[in-house]
Amino acid sequence: MFKSFTEIQTDIAERLGAAVKNRNLPMHSPVVATADADARVMVLRAFDAGAWTLRFHTDLRSPKCGVIGTGAPIGVLFYDKPEKVQIRVHGVGRIEHDTPLADAAWEESTNFAKRCYLGDGPGVASVDATSGLPEWAKGIQPTDEQVAPARDNFAIILIELHELDWFHLANSGHIRAQFSRESEGWEGRWVSP
Repeated sequence: MFKSFTEIQTDIAERLGAAVKNRNLPMHSPVVATADADARVMVLRAFDAGAWTLRFHTDLRSPKCGVIGTGAPIGVLFYDKPEKVQIRVHGVGRIEHDTPLADAAWEESTNFAKRCYLGDGPGVASVDATSGLPEWAKGIQPTDEQVAPARDNFAIILIELHELDWFHLANSGHIRAQFSRESEGWEGRWVSP
């Protein structure tokens, strides 16, 4: 199936690129782990194959933003069960809030998605089960004016990838390759599964 590092890197890039565009693909919602050993499922919003970066959206008030700050280690786990491919990546993440990239991410989001940043911050305690949204925002597609205040709470997590671990499960024998980012590009090595 995959016999060269180039084929595997291409496979990784194609899978991550497709996951951004298709919410029905398993790799669209990977597990993201921060340096405090906290992990959560997040939606992959962008993958830049040239720079090897991932982008996720987050609430600036979330505790993970304090953990990540301007630079912290992050791991991301992608798994495609039907294809039997696992991709683990490690890199350095940073939070961007008042930057052109964060502004562009905000602008490309729907108002329905933007409304998630209107309510209480993540982790705020409540007596009742709650979405955290203000009552008026529940179940509606708000206007641009209604979601404008939410921009203050919107941020992105940008992760520059430094290590890739690709694992293919197969009855004929599993295959695993790892890559490290060097100054000249990616250096690959075969490893035992």
